[in-house]
Amino acid sequence: MSNAVANGLAGAGGGIIAQIITYPLQTVNTRQQTERVAKKGLKDLDGSGKNDSSVVKRPAGGTILQILQVIKTEGWGGLYSGLKPSLLGTAASQGVYYYFYQVFKNRAEAIAASRKLKGRGDGTVGMFSWLVVAALAGSLNVLLTNPIWVLVTRMQTQTQAERKITERKKEALLIKASESGWDDSTLEAKLAELESVKPRPYGTLHAAREVYGEAGLAGFWKGIIPTLIMVCNPSIQFMIYETSLKNLKARRATNKKNAKDVSAWEVFLLGALAKLGATIATYPLLVVKSRLQAKQEIGGNVALRYTGTFDAIIKMIRYEGLAGFYKGMSTKIVQSVFAASVLFMLKEELVKAYMLLADRGPKVMSNNIKRITVHR
Repeated sequence: MSNAVANGLAGAGGGIIAQIITYPLQTVNTRQQTERVAKKGLKDLDGSGKNDSSVVKRPAGGTILQILQVIKTEGWGGLYSGLKPSLLGTAASQGVYYYFYQVFKNRAEAIAASRKLKGRGDGTVGMFSWLVVAALAGSLNVLLTNPIWVLVTRMQTQTQAERKITERKKEALLIKASESGWDDSTLEAKLAELESVKPRPYGTLHAAREVYGEAGLAGFWKGIIPTLIMVCNPSIQFMIYETSLKNLKARRATNKKNAKDVSAWEVFLLGALAKLGATIATYPLLVVKSRLQAKQEIGGNVALRYTGTFDAIIKMIRYEGLAGFYKGMSTKIVQSVFAASVLFMLKEELVKAYMLLADRGPKVMSNNIKRITVHR
């Protein structure tokens, strides 16, 4: 088994486990990112002279309270909306990414070794080369798997969108009751009927039909521009990780008493450090991507509907201020750093296991052949 295939399979396996463990945090974080909150003092959002309550209303409580609120209103299933396509996306993304990352890494190391033989360089891959390797692998991954993540984002935010639509229907009902002179009992009956319809997560096919109905095939590549730009996230992550890992191994090599393989716990910490730096640097792009991929009917307001990446950035700055680009960042740091740490740790251990099995296979076959020959 080649090391590229081993890394691809290990990345897929580690990614699935990390995704299952941290998925509730990811769901809440996506909802935090797509929740519109107008900056202080902003009243007129759409030129109507009216204040849009669906925009200025802030979500109550922190991450833990929001998780509990989701469980209360939607059950445990609400925290795992879109888990099936997410697991498929994780397996595909991590498998594709780590496979091509290893292919490009092997090539970069071969070039570095070749340069050393020619008297240029020390034979190690430089920081810029790590960035290029990660960027190439990330770009291929994004182009191939973006449709899956569009569906996941829709499924994670669908109940949030439906709740906003219900709020606007309620507002319209109150206005109609005032204009038509309804009595209290009629109004209460209408409101009770509206409240009886509870938003529930929908399935993958429903989400796919909705995306296709809105924008055709192009809808499955919504947010592709900020997502491609966000390739710098894993690029930064792997640059920090590979550089830190190389430095740690170099220090081990100079001290023969401690010369040994890097432990799983050390890989966990290095993965956490790498992901923390990458997340802080690229989080605003992640928010823009989530906004573009979420259901655009949230709030029904022109200020909340985006035609593209540039339009989303301009409207977010105008209506929400710079703070809008960092919504839910603390949740994302906890989720992504923990998930990346688990992924790195599991991936390294799975690669060792895969390569060990691959090495044992021919030896076992050779020993069996020898036994058969001896018996004959």
